[in-house]
Amino acid sequence: MTSKTDEATGPADPLGYEQARDELIEVVRRLETGGTTLEESLALWERGEELAKICRRWLDGARARLDAALAGPGTADDEDDEGSAADS
Repeated sequence: MTSKTDEATGPADPLGYEQARDELIEVVRRLETGGTTLEESLALWERGEELAKICRRWLDGARARLDAALAGPGTADDEDDEGSAADS
């Protein structure tokens, strides 16, 4: 079993944001088009929910990184702790 970790997402996501988004778009298109059985529709819906969660994790990770970058240098806990120890 292969898994990737990424700073933006925390837990391993098997798909990148763009791949998950593109597959989600396809799932929605198939559901809107119709012509699938109830079982197929349910499977598509469940896959769409999972893809939406993956996209949300990527977006939340990106938001956290942006917030950290906008907070500026010297405000991150990791940097403060290391800087204080080096100054002592």
